[in-house]
Amino acid sequence: MDNRRREGSVWKARGLADAPMGGPFPSAPEFGVGLPQPVPATPADRKDQDSTVKLLFSILLIITSLMLILLILLHKGKGGGLSDMFGGGVSASMGGSTVAERNLDRLTVAIGIVWGASIIGLGLIA
Repeated sequence: MDNRRREGSVWKARGLADAPMGGPFPSAPEFGVGLPQPVPATPADRKDQDSTVKLLFSILLIITSLMLILLILLHKGKGGGLSDMFGGGVSASMGGSTVAERNLDRLTVAIGIVWGASIIGLGLIA
């Protein structure tokens, strides 16, 4: 079958009728001789990078967890909560949400998103 392929017009047209059995490409030892070879990263370097990233994500997770606890406790609940200590009780009697409450809501949501992203990041690394 190999002789029939070499006698075909495609092989002759390309000048490959006399190519060795391996094909027209040089063998692996001859290919790329003299070119600089890339240096692969050692497993130790990869492990150090992973542990540094894990440490950063863990620190971020701890900080955002503590901030979420604090921010959630500052929210006004049914009974007023800790936000009454900072002047939330006076404005709550007037009805509606104040600018401080809306900003507290926005900050809590933003910290919650960062907290969730850090959990997902830790999960992908581990």
